[in-house]
Amino acid sequence: MRDDEMPDPEHDWLDRDAGPVVRPYMMTGGRVRPAVGGFDLVAFVVAAVASGDGRAEGLQPEHRQILRMSQEPISVAEVASYLDLPLGVVRVLLADLLTAELIAMHEPSSAPSFPEDDILKAVVNGLRAL
Repeated sequence: MRDDEMPDPEHDWLDRDAGPVVRPYMMTGGRVRPAVGGFDLVAFVVAAVASGDGRAEGLQPEHRQILRMSQEPISVAEVASYLDLPLGVVRVLLADLLTAELIAMHEPSSAPSFPEDDILKAVVNGLRAL
């Protein structure tokens, strides 16, 4: 955009170097928490529809970008990195897509259980014997 095409410089949403700036809360409609899902950083997102699916037409550009990226499994952290958006914003956008059944989430398996006390005591006793 040329300087003579720039809107009035007194607008807060305008940055002379970057052009119009959309704040992250505008992408989420002011929401700060996802309506569904916890979206662990290492959870994988996979599109449930093809990138050219007609249901994606009415979505925001960021939603469509996520759908394109997630044609192959991609982690939540990678989505945030590629979109260069805060993680909270990405989680809200992912919740929108999950609610619309346009993506599927694959959460990491839970942490393995700790060994039983008897095993730990045996290890400590063995180390003391050394």
